[in-house]
Amino acid sequence: MFIDKINIHVKAGNGGNGVVSFRREKYVAKGGPDGGDGGNGGNIVFRIDEGSNTLLYFKYRRKFAAENGGDGAGEKFHGANGEDVIIPVPRGTLIKDASSGKVIKDMSDDEDFILCKGGRGGWGNKHFATPTRQIPRFARAGLPGEERDITLELKMIADVGLAGLPSAGKSSLLAAVSAARPKIADYHFTTLEPNLGVVSTGGESGFIMADIPGLIEGASEGLGLGHAFLRHIERCRMLVQVIDISGQEGRSPLDDFETISDELRKFSEELAERPRIIAANKADLLVDSEDEFEMIPELSDDCLKLENRCRELGYKVIYISSLAKLGLKKLVDAIAEMLRELPPVKTYEAEYTVDDMLEEYGPENITITRGDDASFTVEGAWAKALVNRINIYDRESMMYFERSLNKFGVIDKLREAGCKEGDIVHIDDVEFSFVE
Repeated sequence: MFIDKINIHVKAGNGGNGVVSFRREKYVAKGGPDGGDGGNGGNIVFRIDEGSNTLLYFKYRRKFAAENGGDGAGEKFHGANGEDVIIPVPRGTLIKDASSGKVIKDMSDDEDFILCKGGRGGWGNKHFATPTRQIPRFARAGLPGEERDITLELKMIADVGLAGLPSAGKSSLLAAVSAARPKIADYHFTTLEPNLGVVSTGGESGFIMADIPGLIEGASEGLGLGHAFLRHIERCRMLVQVIDISGQEGRSPLDDFETISDELRKFSEELAERPRIIAANKADLLVDSEDEFEMIPELSDDCLKLENRCRELGYKVIYISSLAKLGLKKLVDAIAEMLRELPPVKTYEAEYTVDDMLEEYGPENITITRGDDASFTVEGAWAKALVNRINIYDRESMMYFERSLNKFGVIDKLREAGCKEGDIVHIDDVEFSFVE
């Protein structure tokens, strides 16, 4: 089964809580605070799996959560750090924000990518001792780990993409020029998933060719099978359009050429302008020997029309027979020559920026709503993180909470929303009365 697009939910581990503790030891007077810090939460890390070319790993697993950090302990013991979760994906996978569709990361290089960072562990009370506050009875809770809904979209990385109608001979061509062994049969839609093959051009040089399921008219609008796989040739540096010129399907080669060209253009203008070579397949059915390959336009009016149209567009037409293995070296040499002049495989720049992250986690993006009972509720990732950092039973911790609400404009926003003296305000699980 081939899966190339899927939504998952990921969550990094929460930071462990700092602890309130005091040193109590015989013969040690006034031992002081010794509460240890909480451990950091585990990260969500994406890593390329070279042995995979599908997102099947995610079919039955849609949620990933890293380990939380351990709480601190007395005697300044630090809590254990949470273990990272490593998520393997095929090379060429795009990680996108599920709500906006923006690209967060293109997994095309060899570097691991930390998508969600674990929450930082809270400080133990040993950090809050000062000359005037020698017995701090509060500590900080660990911060929550980042979490988000994302879309994984696989766009295979290949130098050359094969495009064509069903049964044009794309799979046969891939099998003839590489070691790939795609399923080949004489019925439409034999190929149900993209296949990759490495084509050798001598020595250690070569290129990667991708066989895409057959396209039909209307594929760009969702008809047939090919529409779901057009994304896989978006990365390809060039296209080889395979056309059946034998006439066995009762179609004109020129009509086949125009049909595929139109579908590519409807899907992406950029893709339609990609450098292209036309592989006129099954040419052995029109001639008696390989020597007559160059004479095919003279022998067939349909092929002559195709030649003229491709000449207008600047496309080279090469006659081949995948089954009889005729003309294949000429095709491979022409592809290799064109690739030498083309830029590297396309990679996608990140569209999800720091500004997008601040839009989620910044204090200026909290929302304030008024309930039916005239109470006010403050919501937002920043407000929730603030609540997690305080100890509501400690006076100094609550003073820090009040200063933060004033400093970042939350109090002003409450006033603008109509909050008055004595009104009840909810932030996460904390409830307090508004005081002017």
